[in-house]
Parts: sequence; structure tokens; C-alpha cells
Amino acid sequence: MTRWLAEYAWLPEQAEPTPDVLIETAEGRISAVTPLAPSGRPDAGVDVLADAVRLPGLTLPGLANAHSHAFHRALRGRTHGGRGDFWSWREQMYAVTTRLDPDSYLALARAVYAEMALAGITCVGEFHYLHHGPGGTPYDDPNAMSAALVEAAAHAGIRLTLLDTCYLTASVDGQPLAGPQRRFGDGDALRWADRVAAFTPDGAHARLGAAIHSVRAVPAEQLATVAGWADRRDAPLHVHLSEQPAENDACRAVHGRTPTGLLADHGVLGRSTTAVHATHPTSADLNLLGESRTGVCLCPTTERDLADGIGPARRMADAGVPLSLGSDSHAVIDPFEEARAVELDERLRTRRRGHFTPAELLTAASAAGHAALGWTDAGRIAAGDRADLVTVRLDSVRTAGVTPAGVWFAASAPDVTQVVVDGRVLVRDGQHLTVDVPQELATSIAEVTR
Repeated sequence: MTRWLAEYAWLPEQAEPTPDVLIETAEGRISAVTPLAPSGRPDAGVDVLADAVRLPGLTLPGLANAHSHAFHRALRGRTHGGRGDFWSWREQMYAVTTRLDPDSYLALARAVYAEMALAGITCVGEFHYLHHGPGGTPYDDPNAMSAALVEAAAHAGIRLTLLDTCYLTASVDGQPLAGPQRRFGDGDALRWADRVAAFTPDGAHARLGAAIHSVRAVPAEQLATVAGWADRRDAPLHVHLSEQPAENDACRAVHGRTPTGLLADHGVLGRSTTAVHATHPTSADLNLLGESRTGVCLCPTTERDLADGIGPARRMADAGVPLSLGSDSHAVIDPFEEARAVELDERLRTRRRGHFTPAELLTAASAAGHAALGWTDAGRIAAGDRADLVTVRLDSVRTAGVTPAGVWFAASAPDVTQVVVDGRVLVRDGQHLTVDVPQELATSIAEVTR
């Protein structure tokens, strides 16, 4: 058993952090959580603090990155000059895919996931569609790229939900995959399902989910095949949704329905489904998402980087949509920035302040994200949950003088000092204990961009 004494800890259902909390962990789980009496001792009067590990600052539950494309990290700082939009950026992204193989992807993803750990992320959802070799030829092991991602997460020390993505066509009207896109496709949804079913992630840190890339990439008549695969396995299902107006326009032109309406028609929406972005929904779309309790993963730093727009986050939440967060293209890996952007972008959109409380932002960054990835026993500092603890400095140049609840509007990833995943210390004093993150990022990115 390990005892942790948090200067402040953010406990479930609390509007603000609680001072002086004793957290006991054993076998990767939280066994007890005890707010201390003013005397500094547990209410029972037994001195169990002598061997407690002090956690100065604010301790949060593990944070979840519900939407990641690991290889996009190679584009950071390389695609920002000049004009353009999502579609022109996409061509630059495709160029990176031509240089990746299982070995180089393992090296890159390991470094990216370790960067996430430094930021307080203890679990990631990898929206994975880079399946095959150049030209679309399968590797000898058709799931070699999936295995590389699972191994990368194990090396980095965080949990992974591999969202194996069905990607079959280049456009809503069914144009075939071409060029780099050929690496993404399995031919049809049944062959996608056969390939995914043959893969079992190696290690308790990883589990398998499914994804529909978008209504552009999976024909309408095959949507139900992917959704059914996930439903039979009680696995999470994710889908890019209404990221750009052009996607909505094309879907209406071909199907006479918005993308959300099309997904509803084919049984894709539901409590186990997370729509990523949902930046441009109609009012009817919001009703469909809310009534089905479909979640939405917001990725504000990517949405602003690609000039996609600002989604109606508060209206989604008010409609009953659970909100989670993702770093998507990794223009930034900073869950504090993603969380506060939900509130700050809403201020820009409405020209009013005060849409989300700090506790709501914490839920989106932690418990809701873990639930969207199928880890319902994580994201809270509560007895029985996984022993994931993220400690944030309250004395840095960004956080000095800030109230503990104010970290969501002041802190950044470098303020994370310690990260515990499943009871094991992964980050101490702001350093990853097993990965030289800057060096490995530099080396692995140079390998795929030279």
C-alpha cells in the first residue's frame, strides 16, 4: 500500500478542490480517500501520515485524451505558414503517411504518448486508420501498425483504447481511395471487421474499440456493419462528425440528410458512441445527439489551428451530450489548454462569459473522457477507481497566487510535476522516468519528415 498526502485534491462531485486529503492506493487501485480533520490527522485519530508521500500543489484524477492521431505530431510547427484550410493541410498530412512503417510508427507514437504523460494524460484514444503498407498492400501481419501503437503506449506507460477505424472511400459519393489513402482501406466493412476481430491487444493497458472515419469514408449501407461490430463487443465507437461545412453540404447533396441524421438512420448514435468535433450541427442534429446520449469529443486547439470553426459546446451540454476532450492533431498537447478553450471559445462565439464551471471542465478532461474510451473505472479520485493521480504546481510563474480551482484558466502542461498511472509513478519532478521525450520526439520526427 502507498499513502499519498495531497495538499489539495479534486474529489468527485466537488465544486472546488479539498485541502489536505489522504489517498491510499494498493494493487493499482485507490483503496481509501480521507479528507483530514483540521488537526491534520484522519478523523479516527490514528497517525498514518508518517510514511505518506507528500504531493504539494493540486492533485487531479488522471486526464484522458479521447482523440489522437499520433502521427500528426510530426506536423507541429511545419504546416502553419501561408494560407489554406483543413483540406490543404490534409495533403501535407498525407505526405507523412507515406513514410511510416511499423518500426518508425512505434518510435514516433512512443514519444508522443510519453509527451502526453508529461501533460497529465493517463489514457489516450487512438483514432487509427493507417493500417497497411504503401499502396494499400497489407503487411505480413495485417495488424502490425495496430500492434506498434499498443507497444508504444506500454513503453510510454499510459493506457490506450485503439479505435480501429473503418476508412473505405474518399468522398461521400463513394469515390475510391487514391494515393496515400490506399493505406487506410480494407475494401469493405466486412473485411475491416474480419481484420480487426483477428487482433487482440497485448497487455492489460490496452483495449480495442472501433471508429467510422466519417460519412465521407464509409458508405451509408456499410455504417451499420461497423456499429454492429462495436455493439456486439460492448466496445466504444467513435466517428468524425460535421468537422467542416463542406462535409455537411456533400452529405445533404448525396443523401438528403445531415451527417448526424445519416448516422441516426443507420443506428450509429448511442451511449457508446462519441462524435468527434461536431462543430457544425443543426438544431435538429443537437436534438438527435442529446436524445441518444451520444457523446462529443471537442478538440479546440486543432479546430482553431485548422480554421474549422467553434462548435456550440454549451448547447450540446444542455441537450444532454457528454463532453470529452482530445488533442487530435497535436498542434498542442496540453489538456489545460483544451479545457479552458471550451469556455473561452464559447465566450468568443457568444460574447458572454461564464458558460462552464471549473468542475465541468475537469469532468470533460477526466471522467467523461475515460468513459468515452471504455474505462469507466478511471478519472475520479474515489475508492475503487484506478490509482491515477496528476499533481499540478501552484507555485510556478503561471500558477503562483492562483486559487486551486483556477488551474484550468492558468496552468499549462509544464506545471504537471508528478503522474501516477495504475499506482505506478510515471512522471516525477516533471520528468518522464523511462523516456527521453524531447530527444525521442526529435529523432522520430526527423525519420519521417526528411
